Amino acid sequence: MQWPSTPTPHGERVIGTLRREALDHLLIRNETRARRVLDEYARYHNGHRPRQARGRLSPLAERRPAPVTGLSTTRLLRSRVLGGLLSEYGYVA
Repeated sequence: MQWPSTPTPHGERVIGTLRREALDHLLIRNETRARRVLDEYARYHNGHRPRQARGRLSPLAERRPAPVTGLSTTRLLRSRVLGGLLSEYGYVA
């Protein structure tokens, strides 16, 4: 396989986002830790992070979930990703 001589803009953007959001804030000492961090970031990025082009859905979302009624909007749950480096938020039922 022949790699392109110059990086593509899409590749540069993905690498830049990954560095800014995760790698610049962590000390990675070996390949095993690097793979773990990249796997966890990929799960977060593809499974939970919304995209404007997809109507605020994540890449793995099939369709928009049905609205839930009767929730207390005063209780917000924070889930930590990558040891608290990234956060996901949702209302508690």
